Amino acid sequence: MNAPLPVSLAERTQRQAEVVRALSAVLPAHALLWSDEQTRPYECDGLTAYRERPLVVALPEDEAQVAAVLRTCHALKVPVVARGAGTGLSGGAMPHAMGVTLGLARFNRILSVDPLSRTARVQCGVRNLAISEAAAPHGLYYAPDPSSQIACTIGGNVAENSGGVHCLKYGLTLHNVLHVKGFTVEGEPVEFGGQSLDVPGLDLLTVLVGSEGMLAVVTEVTVRLTPKPQLARCIMASFDDLRRAGDAVAALIADGIIPAGLEMMDRPMTAAVEDFVHAGYDLQAEAILLCESDGTPEEVAEEIDRMIAVLKGSGATGIEVSETEAQRLRFWSGRKNAFPASGRISPDYMCMDSTIPRKRLADVLLAIQAMEKKYGLRCANVFHAGDGNLHPLILFDANDPDQLARCEQFGADILETSVAMGGTVTGEHGVGVEKLNSMCVQFSPEEREQMLALKRAFDPQGLLNPGKVIPTLQRCAEYGRMHVKRGLLAFPELERF
Repeated sequence: MNAPLPVSLAERTQRQAEVVRALSAVLPAHALLWSDEQTRPYECDGLTAYRERPLVVALPEDEAQVAAVLRTCHALKVPVVARGAGTGLSGGAMPHAMGVTLGLARFNRILSVDPLSRTARVQCGVRNLAISEAAAPHGLYYAPDPSSQIACTIGGNVAENSGGVHCLKYGLTLHNVLHVKGFTVEGEPVEFGGQSLDVPGLDLLTVLVGSEGMLAVVTEVTVRLTPKPQLARCIMASFDDLRRAGDAVAALIADGIIPAGLEMMDRPMTAAVEDFVHAGYDLQAEAILLCESDGTPEEVAEEIDRMIAVLKGSGATGIEVSETEAQRLRFWSGRKNAFPASGRISPDYMCMDSTIPRKRLADVLLAIQAMEKKYGLRCANVFHAGDGNLHPLILFDANDPDQLARCEQFGADILETSVAMGGTVTGEHGVGVEKLNSMCVQFSPEEREQMLALKRAFDPQGLLNPGKVIPTLQRCAEYGRMHVKRGLLAFPELERF
């Protein structure tokens, strides 16, 4: 992380008292937390390997209080890190040691559901799944479905441009959001997008979505709702060879089929999941694919037949098609519970999030198997195979500093291998603090400067979520030197250091 300059305990205590005193003028006492015991639950998000306690946690209850907190912090030049449910996996919501964590979980109201326009207007702290539950009586739902959808909030989804197992057909958060309201770092109200298909002026909504809390604080979101399909069926296809499974993914897309969901799991992951939820997975397979079709009964029947033909032609050793809705949900329950299942077999895990061309799925899986031996750690893999988004889960014990160090190197190797194969370092989890070093590999100093210029246009003093996403030149230089010592992949971008 781009760490702040070290300060003494006395300096921290003095600054904390100053911030608490100033925020007490704009927030009720119960909305301010600052003792070690009170702030400890906020010291990390889903990336638990890295922790930091904030000076203060502010828990506003309305937009006027959000604006007041931001104005106060801006006047004091205090960093602000917005936080939703804390389910993120890249450290995007990790606090700043000398800053305020702005908790927005109390913004949890669904403001309206309009079945005619197929939209819902919700506050940022509304859970992803709660939107679909509210829209269900109208035959609608919110399509992006990250695995954490029972807990993650729409504000966090906007920050990370979250996806899910059905994003191949229905798109990411970016494709399902129309309008966002929030506040600038100075506490001024700001809006992005609109209620129509297009809005005048610059398309800043696409800049905000995925900006990881670095440009503005989101308080309200208008999302698109999608009609529920009449029918959905899921194929579970087994493969005795990783390359055949990877090639099957490419073959499905090449045949013009866009499944509602297309997921891949390797053998270690299916074993962990099956022991946890008993989804009915083939434990003898080296990899399984979950391929879903939805639409009218006639459309589903035709697409299922086409997918079966492609899968058999690609070497599937077993094919099972869901016959009931309960069976379909059981197939997906395994995929949705991949992360908690991994938590049962390892004290800690680090979930990576790179994206590669679909045709390289088998190549990267085989490379990861070699890395397991290189770093002496296990890795279970689950992929949004349809769009090439990898989620390798590296299993380790964070209480062992050596294991943590090897896990970090393992993760960096996966990300850099993905870049070398024509991919990128992140798909939907964001950069946060986890992938700062890998940004040095993928982007040149000139490209990173353009990113910083955009941030400065919104946040000249760099107070919103500082030290995340965009690494400094100094950090990249240090990483380049370590990179050479560790014998990782050679990239021209690092040779200049």
